[in-house]
Amino acid sequence: MTERPWNAARPGAAGARRPLARFSSIRHRSARAVPRSSRTLHESRVEPMSTSKPPRTAHGGRLSYAVFALARVHRSVAAGMLRSLGLHPGQELLLMQLFDKDGQTQSELLDSVGLDHSTVSKSLRRMQEAGLITRRPNEHDRRAQDVWLTDRGRAMSEPIEAMWAALEEISTRHLDAEAIESFIATAATIENSITNRDRATK
Repeated sequence: MTERPWNAARPGAAGARRPLARFSSIRHRSARAVPRSSRTLHESRVEPMSTSKPPRTAHGGRLSYAVFALARVHRSVAAGMLRSLGLHPGQELLLMQLFDKDGQTQSELLDSVGLDHSTVSKSLRRMQEAGLITRRPNEHDRRAQDVWLTDRGRAMSEPIEAMWAALEEISTRHLDAEAIESFIATAATIENSITNRDRATK
């Protein structure tokens, strides 16, 4: 079976605007606002890994290997979409936090996105160079810096929302609503188990 490209038209009601089509339209407009990487989504694609038959050494961790394989291919597609918007992976997470609450300190953003300090600092520097944010000293603590969206940064809200909707459509095209909710609940349980692993062993 031939796999349909991520930005190909999908069947549906006449005139319906599917998330993939909407993202494809928006990303062309966004490319004029933020410098675009020369690499395309198709150039960044990775071959899928078999999760039904993991390597022999992973037989004792089939679920963990399946999570790894899923995260790998999901991250690759998402990274290609972000590149088409002129963004580096992780920058969208910082922007999304600022869309909800502008003017957060760098420490607040660090806690919100769950990334390490050096990654967040590097991402913010790149975002400032791209004209997406500005950083100003906090009026109550001069050692801290507040991060504010620029007009260009605020304009990324619609493209990023469309990107997540398009990624959702790709990811769930063979799942019904019940399977989606079941997966979300299972993923949350696994995340909680890993996060609280030290507590469970005491």
